[in-house]
Amino acid sequence: MAKYKAPLRDMQFVLNEVFEADKLWASMEATQEVTPDLAEAILEEGAKLTENELFPLNLSGDEEGCRFENGQVFTPKGFKEAYKALSEGGWMGLGGNPEHGGQGMPKMLTVLFEEMLYAANASFTLYPALNNGATLLLDSHASEEIKEKYLPTMYEGSWIGTMCLTEPHAGTDLGLIRTKAEPKDDGTYTISGNKIWITGGEHDLADNIIHLVLAKLPDAPKGTRGISLFLVPKIKINEDNSLGEANNVNCGSIEHKMGIKGSATCVINFDGSDGIMIGEPHKGLAAMFTMMNYERLSIGIQGLGLGEVAYQSAMDFAKERLQSRAPTGPKNPDKAADPILVHPDVRRMALNVRAFNEASRAFASYVGMQLDISKYHADDTTRKHAADLVALLTPIAKAFITDRGFDATVEAQQIYGGSGYCSEWGAEQYVRDARIAQIYEGTNGIQAMDLMGRKVFSNKGEFLAIFAKDVREFLAECSGQDTMQPWVTTLETELKRLESVTEAVIKAASENPEEIGAAAVDYLNLFGVVAYGYMWARMAKVAQDKVDGDSSGFYAAKIQVSNHYLKRILPRTLSLEQQVLAGAEVLMTLDEEAFYPE
Repeated sequence: MAKYKAPLRDMQFVLNEVFEADKLWASMEATQEVTPDLAEAILEEGAKLTENELFPLNLSGDEEGCRFENGQVFTPKGFKEAYKALSEGGWMGLGGNPEHGGQGMPKMLTVLFEEMLYAANASFTLYPALNNGATLLLDSHASEEIKEKYLPTMYEGSWIGTMCLTEPHAGTDLGLIRTKAEPKDDGTYTISGNKIWITGGEHDLADNIIHLVLAKLPDAPKGTRGISLFLVPKIKINEDNSLGEANNVNCGSIEHKMGIKGSATCVINFDGSDGIMIGEPHKGLAAMFTMMNYERLSIGIQGLGLGEVAYQSAMDFAKERLQSRAPTGPKNPDKAADPILVHPDVRRMALNVRAFNEASRAFASYVGMQLDISKYHADDTTRKHAADLVALLTPIAKAFITDRGFDATVEAQQIYGGSGYCSEWGAEQYVRDARIAQIYEGTNGIQAMDLMGRKVFSNKGEFLAIFAKDVREFLAECSGQDTMQPWVTTLETELKRLESVTEAVIKAASENPEEIGAAAVDYLNLFGVVAYGYMWARMAKVAQDKVDGDSSGFYAAKIQVSNHYLKRILPRTLSLEQQVLAGAEVLMTLDEEAFYPE
């Protein structure tokens, strides 16, 4: 059966040892009160919540799905109680602004809690994830009056936010939207139009739903330059913050989906609803990108979470499933067969999944670290450096993590054999739930074009140079460490390859802009492999420093999994013969216990 236990030791390794978050937090005034003990307590309590409240609802929520009756959406059994536990525990405002009732925890910490949420129950998690993005947008772009009115109640979970972008005729091309906003004498607006694929657009979890809606004013310029942003509550809010009458926001239907069936994906009709403008006229898309970029990292973490729970469940199966004998002779001579984990191909699949999962965790934390620095650091140059890295790495965080997350669920499913195709084991649900992450918040092809076009070509590789400098500074730290020389050599080789490809694509695209779209996906995948190599090199260095000659245990396993990435995944120049010959050494020397969850 499916199994999940939050990987707290791995999370603490990344947070405390690889990135030394405590030193960073102590250096910035806004995060100085976040101590390692506090972070550990938050992660431990988050693990209890996700393991005990959310994970037991994952399979049943998928089987039941959401129900649409007479314009109302009902979530699966147990979701309301779980949402209440999440809200009452203060988790809805974990990263929120303390000035308005949030807890102000740094992004490096909240990304790890998000991983737990997605691993335990991806469908459920989409409701609070949208609220987190909505509150971030309001905190960044709304007036103080709006913040004071909406943020405290959204942080406590009584009201919950959504993002309303897409319309039936306009997918990614938001310049085509037709939703209208007519100004009224009192300074508010009448919103009319319909939106599709609205996650959490209608449900029974919270008292009110706060929609953030893209629409156009009567005098709006054509295209994306004419988009404005509006706050439209499902239920009108009185001056004293009590709920008033309905606001002509209606759910037309819910989608019947391949996966995430406990998440309500809605058609929402705004039939002359009252709305409030957020930010300035015709600048709504720029404001909405605050939320969209948050959601892109969040959806990347969805891929990671599902890859992790798929791995844990598959390893639990592999430990118990007896089939055939090990190539070198019986490992369990007193039983009819050996556990399937003795077989090299099973180990190959397991190590692929583990290597990408752990690199994804480190990479998400690395992006979270840059977000914290760009927001809280006292030095302007340092903040800009981090912000540029965030811009560069966000499309990779969304696309590469979700691609690898989906691959992880498929490869983990393969370990089960025929059992993995049957619903009671949970593996097939993870595959279905992970598939959407490659599609929404901008398909991964769109993310690749954003990376290639806006983040690389438009500034002639300036952002890439910042990332490359970061990598080379780390490699310089490793120069005197013999055990790290394979990493220094291989990672430098692949970084040069990335730089060379970047120059070639920039040159080609200067002559023919279609080269951006043609090269984008392959470029993102190359970048992702190198970025993950950087993450594994950082993890390997810490593990080499700590292993102290011990051939078993946590750090030894880290070194061995890092070797799998170093020898089988990172090098793009290995011949097939070299790959094949490197395989058995890495696969079969890893201590069997290292495959199992904590």
